[in-house]
Amino acid sequence: MRALLPRLLAVTALALAMVTGPTAHAADSPYQVLVFSKTTVFRHDSIPAGIQAIRDLGAANNFTVTATEDATTFNPTTLSQYQAVVFLSTTGDVLDATQQSAFESYIRAGGGYVGIHAAADTEYDWPFYGELVGAYFASHPAQAQATATVEDRAHAATAHLGTTWSRYDEWYNYRLNPRGDAHVLATLNESSYAGGAMGADHPHVWCKSFQGGRSFYTGQGHTIASYAEPAFRAELLGGIRYAAGRTKADCRPEVNYTSLFNGSTTGWSQAGPGGFTNTDATLTSHDGLGLLWYSAKELHSYSLKLDWKLAGDDNSGVFVGFPASTDPWSAVNNGYEIQIDATDTPDHTTGAVYGFQSADLAARDAALNPPGEWNTYEILVEGERLRVFLNGALINDFTNTDPVRSLQQGYIGIQNHGTGDDASFRNIRIRETGTYAVQAEYASAVNADGPRLYPHAAHGGAVLGDVQPGDWAAYNDTDLTGATAFTARVAGVGSTGGLQIRADSPTGALLGSVAVPATGGWETYANVSTTLTGVPAGRHRLYLVSTGSSFDVDDFTLAATTPPGGVGPIRGVAGKCVDVAGGGSADGTKVQLYTCNGSAAQTWTVTGTTLRSLGKCLDVAGGATAAGTKAQLWTCNGTGAQNWAAQADGSLRNPQSGRCLDASGGGTADGTQLIIWDCHGGANQKWTLP
Repeated sequence: MRALLPRLLAVTALALAMVTGPTAHAADSPYQVLVFSKTTVFRHDSIPAGIQAIRDLGAANNFTVTATEDATTFNPTTLSQYQAVVFLSTTGDVLDATQQSAFESYIRAGGGYVGIHAAADTEYDWPFYGELVGAYFASHPAQAQATATVEDRAHAATAHLGTTWSRYDEWYNYRLNPRGDAHVLATLNESSYAGGAMGADHPHVWCKSFQGGRSFYTGQGHTIASYAEPAFRAELLGGIRYAAGRTKADCRPEVNYTSLFNGSTTGWSQAGPGGFTNTDATLTSHDGLGLLWYSAKELHSYSLKLDWKLAGDDNSGVFVGFPASTDPWSAVNNGYEIQIDATDTPDHTTGAVYGFQSADLAARDAALNPPGEWNTYEILVEGERLRVFLNGALINDFTNTDPVRSLQQGYIGIQNHGTGDDASFRNIRIRETGTYAVQAEYASAVNADGPRLYPHAAHGGAVLGDVQPGDWAAYNDTDLTGATAFTARVAGVGSTGGLQIRADSPTGALLGSVAVPATGGWETYANVSTTLTGVPAGRHRLYLVSTGSSFDVDDFTLAATTPPGGVGPIRGVAGKCVDVAGGGSADGTKVQLYTCNGSAAQTWTVTGTTLRSLGKCLDVAGGATAAGTKAQLWTCNGTGAQNWAAQADGSLRNPQSGRCLDASGGGTADGTQLIIWDCHGGANQKWTLP
């Protein structure tokens, strides 16, 4: 099946293409790379060219290469020498159980993996490898010229590319779409060639953090000519550098984001002098001090992501939470700036909330790429809490306590600081707080011979198809906090049975189940829903387990009683509010029932599983679990005493104690102490969150 001949090239053209490749990265300390190319099924004739290309890259970029097909190399002592292991068009079962175990330990200890082309056609019966590579091979059409959309132009593997990339290769279809469990760098446009079988969303280059290590995969590299192409060599170098830890990237999965800027400045306004040039879908600052702000929409709770790069010792920043204004100083005086500056004082340097709180400098330095390379910020605003992630690493966790400023209202913008301060931005995107929707084809794993991805007239252009009894699909890192309902969009002909929703394993806690009816056709969809009970808080591996056959699953939605990130009063019995006594913020301050008055002492922010007011958390005194233990305000510390889960009946349950927030004795008078008590669903245990 894979023995299609590569396109013939003229000898002179091939000679002209044989260039060394991308510029060396002088800052990289020396490291070692293992290239493994063992095959037990089909063997690609491009393997020698691939080995030589990686050797050339190593010679120019400060890493040494060992190439082998000896599987005994996969032992703890030998693997520990290498910062990255490249699986170069491996096929079939290439490692025995002992060698697999050694490689798993290597990855979990922080090792790096690079998969090239047929690395996805390898070790189908080794679940760890399947998740590491990201997706298994399904099929491929004849070799062809095809166009890719480059989604991430900050990762070192793709930063050198434009927004599209056209080249000749053999283009794989995969059994599952890796988007839900990996960070997609580039997708194929199936209209640009014949034989694509994944629909509108066809990833073919991606990266991921995995069990302590790093993984990069490219579906390209079938042909001998590929390894002479400078752009493809640059992609390989970036992937190797990422896997080896020599460059940083945010390789967390990314779904449900909306683009604010990826070439078009529609919806943006310039405040103040100077501005930004817009070339190659890249904004580059000049002059100032000014601010390019997204004036089309005021934002509340959200995740804002953007890519940025400094040319040298430059200055810029990202502003959030400021009012609409044509004066850039309004953002400075009324909002918060997340600083971008290669060198400055701790509260004025990269990652700082400017003038308010320094970043964790050790974490920042470990995650930061130097001037000349791209970085990615995630700015996560949940209520009055602001967290800053740099290349996927948390570097700042700040809570606004200023009653004049609020993170729950306002706009976002990027700063042009002044003449000579050259900062560039790409790919500004946002995900607002809302319903947790998942495309079913984004499964992290399925059972052996389980369901597969099929293109359909569906949301996202594909479904998880041909589901049979006992089949399961797993979804890693699913936030179940507060989830009370499940809805799936399904289609089937003569289907019977249904789906079970379980946590942590295919036989784990049963959270709910739905029957799947015959819908009348494979393109005729129906929604099926159920309530969820016994849902654990936090992030878990969610499983959909089939109890029937002959149906497809398009997508599913988890709905919470109250979306996370709300801000405002918590209302209880007799219409009164949860109140911090006297508006005090000292640890141990009484939390009580009181007539609602709109004060800061009654303003609570739902942040994950915590409830926050005045910069501190609702806490069970002493972390006790006994009925009658008092509720108080306390410095947020991440303990079980500060975790609260909204229940379907309106109660707030403290999972550590198994008890509910309660107005003591059923009282309704101002000053009634709040406590934890056995959950009974009474009026004094019902709360309406903001």
